[in-house]
Amino acid sequence: MSEKKVKSQKPKRTMIGGQALMEGVMMRGRTSMAMAVRTPDGGIALETTRLGGRKWYHKVPVLRGVVSFVQSLVGGMKTLMRSAEVSTPDEDTPGKGWMAFAVILGVVLAVGLFILLPGVLNDLLLGKAVKLYKYVSPKTLILLESLFEGVLRILIFVLYLLIVSRMKDIRRTFMYHGAEHRTINCYEKGYSMTVENVQKCSTRHNRCGTTFLFFVMLVSILVFALARWALSYVPLGNGTWSDNRFILTGVRLAMLPLVAGLSYELLRGLACLPDNWFTNILRAPGLALQRLTTYPPQDEMAEVALKSFLAVLDMDADPSIKPVKFYEHNMPDVKKEFRTALSVYGLEEREAEAETDWILCSVAEVRRNELAGMKILNEKQYKTAVGILEKRLAGAPLDYVLGESEFFGHKVKVNENVLVPRMETETLVNEAIRRIGENEADVLDLCTGSGCIALAVAKATRAKVTASDISDAALSVARENLKDTGTAVVQSDMFSSLDGKFDFIISNPPYVASSELESLSPEVKAQPHAALDGGADGLEFYRRIQKDYREHLKENGVLLMEIGYNQAASVKELFEGGATVEILRDLDGNDRVAIVTPKN
Repeated sequence: MSEKKVKSQKPKRTMIGGQALMEGVMMRGRTSMAMAVRTPDGGIALETTRLGGRKWYHKVPVLRGVVSFVQSLVGGMKTLMRSAEVSTPDEDTPGKGWMAFAVILGVVLAVGLFILLPGVLNDLLLGKAVKLYKYVSPKTLILLESLFEGVLRILIFVLYLLIVSRMKDIRRTFMYHGAEHRTINCYEKGYSMTVENVQKCSTRHNRCGTTFLFFVMLVSILVFALARWALSYVPLGNGTWSDNRFILTGVRLAMLPLVAGLSYELLRGLACLPDNWFTNILRAPGLALQRLTTYPPQDEMAEVALKSFLAVLDMDADPSIKPVKFYEHNMPDVKKEFRTALSVYGLEEREAEAETDWILCSVAEVRRNELAGMKILNEKQYKTAVGILEKRLAGAPLDYVLGESEFFGHKVKVNENVLVPRMETETLVNEAIRRIGENEADVLDLCTGSGCIALAVAKATRAKVTASDISDAALSVARENLKDTGTAVVQSDMFSSLDGKFDFIISNPPYVASSELESLSPEVKAQPHAALDGGADGLEFYRRIQKDYREHLKENGVLLMEIGYNQAASVKELFEGGATVEILRDLDGNDRVAIVTPKN
């Protein structure tokens, strides 16, 4: 894909910066920080934090660099240790004591490698040799030694990066570093924020910490030279303070904050300047050094960096977004994520919202009206919800995935052996319950399926209910749903195995025409065809009911049936010869229920 095709808007500036972590990326914006870490099971854990407001010293040149340097050291180690807790299995995660020891050891090694060693090598390679020439003045010698020591420091730093980049774990961290840069570059170029577009961008960036460290090495040459020059005026025994390695090292360590502050201003200034030949020359060494600390990331790494960046972007734009800890998920964010996925799948906005709520109600074990009070999902709940969503997006009816449906105010267990109860059927049930009233009537639920109709009637009336179906698998579900209602469950092919007569026969038979089955939505087609297929014209089961229903109705008995939205005329024609037929409409205004009263 060309650059022209992937751009979505004009390039933009951002002060979001980042840091590579163990199997993750930290991003830091104006008001928030986010860490995204790849977990051992392949998921992505996210932790976000609200940052305090900017203080007065953040506006003071050099001083703000010193503060930023200290905050980066402290905060960087904290985030690194935090990512280690998440990215490695429990038995492999080092304890906090060991991590603290590693931090101290790292600082000691850094001082030894980049402060002490260059000085020692300088003495061995240059210092004594230069002193052989009498025409070299002490002040010139200080300049030469400082310059040579600075070059040695840079060479040691480059060599160090070359060596550690060969280590497998460090290499992966440098790949996450590349993912961080690519993500920020993607945003600043105005591209749509996708993994594909992130992977098209450069792994180098003008505000990189590697460039900052290079500037630290560079600025230290000048600052340390000035410090040594000043110390040369302070007498000590037969020489000066500048001749004492311990004093010189202590002073250099004390001046590191100043070096960091000046380097920060240099980095910040170059990042703000427009691209031209002059700024490109100044940036070139730092960008070249980034080749050692950034490597092209895998798509999975870019995904982690993208998640962290977008979290910061959203939080900076919306102060109402609450921070979350690792393995916690903001409920509003989860709702948005699920609704979007279901909308892309093809559901209307209202359906996507409803299914999202039912998924979250299921995993959080709350009622829908209680969902608004929930702010956080824990990791177990979130993973369970994602698993449900994935099955739903694969075409499975949500009720099958959840294992239950809500029907007429009752929880009804369902599986692939029964139809999922529909809201339209509540019109049938509501009318049946109204007619039964307080009577101790005998009621038959013909083609019961899950038993949802029988359950609703048994719970709402004093009727003696019998539920029948031809499918033994369906009756297993019905028995589970009806076990505490006193309902008789009978296996029967329509009326063939039923004895006795009933005051009310209620039925929701198969009524979809065979030719229309393939045109149904995926979630309906996933349900048992035997419970849907009503024959060539969809009326086969109404004909079978019409043939035998009178023999099973008591005097003044009533037959109530659900029908298809376009079947009212055909059903009336079937039954009107010896009965009166009334048609009721559902809440959507479609013909839905046929009420058949035999004529005496």
